[in-house]
Amino acid sequence: MMNPVEIEQRYQEYMGALNDYVPDGVLEVDLALLQNLGLLSELEKLEGEEASLSHSFYVVESQEKLTLFNQRFLVWIVPQLINHIPTTYTLVALNSSDQPHLEMVFSTTGVYNHSGLVLRILEKFLQQIEETEEEIDKFEDKDPTPQE
Repeated sequence: MMNPVEIEQRYQEYMGALNDYVPDGVLEVDLALLQNLGLLSELEKLEGEEASLSHSFYVVESQEKLTLFNQRFLVWIVPQLINHIPTTYTLVALNSSDQPHLEMVFSTTGVYNHSGLVLRILEKFLQQIEETEEEIDKFEDKDPTPQE
């Protein structure tokens, strides 16, 4: 597992060339995305309810960001003020054995910029990434049969 110094170096690398690492761009959270993730009803449930993740993470908190990491994932939750609008960027990377790979970045602003909702969205994306990785592993594990 990477140590916090290596994780910080990776974060700086990603942020320094974000467009190179996420060519599809930053996914902006809106009603359509929440509907697609099955979280539209969650928006109403957020009041007074704590959100949690099904994964266990080590947490490193700084003034700039919150870093979550475990054997499988690296996550950076970065609050920023952009044009006087509070915005939170969440970067999600797979923590693979050779080197982490940035999978996606999403941003939340306005009514969507709520810690509970950010965590629920993160949880959904972590599940999707794991499902995708399981499918890739199944595909790679299949032995190709020689054709004659």
